[in-house]
Amino acid sequence: MKKIATLLAALMLMTAAFAGCGNDTGSSAAGTSSTASESSTTQSSETSQEASTEETSGSGETLVMATNAFFEPYEYYEGDEIVGIDAEIGKAIADKLGMDFEISDMEFDAIIPAIQNGKASIGMAGMTVTPDREKNVSFSQTYATGVQVIIVPEGSDITSADDLEGKKIGVQQGTTGDLYCSDTPENGGFGEDAVTRYSKGSDAVMALLSGKVDCVVIDNEPAKAFVEANEGLKILDTAYVEEEYAIAVAKDNTELLEKVDAALGELKEDGTVQSIIDKYITAE
Repeated sequence: MKKIATLLAALMLMTAAFAGCGNDTGSSAAGTSSTASESSTTQSSETSQEASTEETSGSGETLVMATNAFFEPYEYYEGDEIVGIDAEIGKAIADKLGMDFEISDMEFDAIIPAIQNGKASIGMAGMTVTPDREKNVSFSQTYATGVQVIIVPEGSDITSADDLEGKKIGVQQGTTGDLYCSDTPENGGFGEDAVTRYSKGSDAVMALLSGKVDCVVIDNEPAKAFVEANEGLKILDTAYVEEEYAIAVAKDNTELLEKVDAALGELKEDGTVQSIIDKYITAE
């Protein structure tokens, strides 16, 4: 019996020893596997992040254009598709650069932040170059000229920009009409209190029709579309301000800016840009 007990004890010790070795090996293997997995996950995440950055910055395969698609004829909806001057020029630039093209519709004042944070490659929305915007993004050469005009009801006592003092002015938020009108009187504006902002130009026009504002200051081309679609409105003969439109690009993306600017220059030189503008804006 003593011999059997001794033998059993020995066997138990051997089993424990083997079990210990098995646990150490398993732990080591698990640790190695975990490290490899973490490394793989990190690399995959970095690769995915790089791919995402390439796609939105324009250095990859897709040129993403941020816009506000309620600015006819520069960008507007036909069914589910966004069309217009900016849409076609953006597509022509992407084609020339050998890139796919995508349009991202958003509020006008969200366009520059989208370019800055990489959600969009470029911004095209009848966007005027201003000192304030140049602090946040870079601009290409200009491709079109815009005129800010004043829409009033027929029979209004407003006959020129000089009559806007003390009036309620409707604007599309973030546009140059907004910037100019809300500026201080010393700089030619009418002050913040004079301006009522709307997310869409059409909303400002509806406010004008309902008497909530006395006039609307907006680009001439969409203004013509609004007046044509709504009886009882007219555009004053005198322009409020003239401006030039350009393409916005992130300040740190000089490579994309150079490519876009070069492509735009070629499209202007060969007549493509003018033919697109003529398609949407007929001579009157």
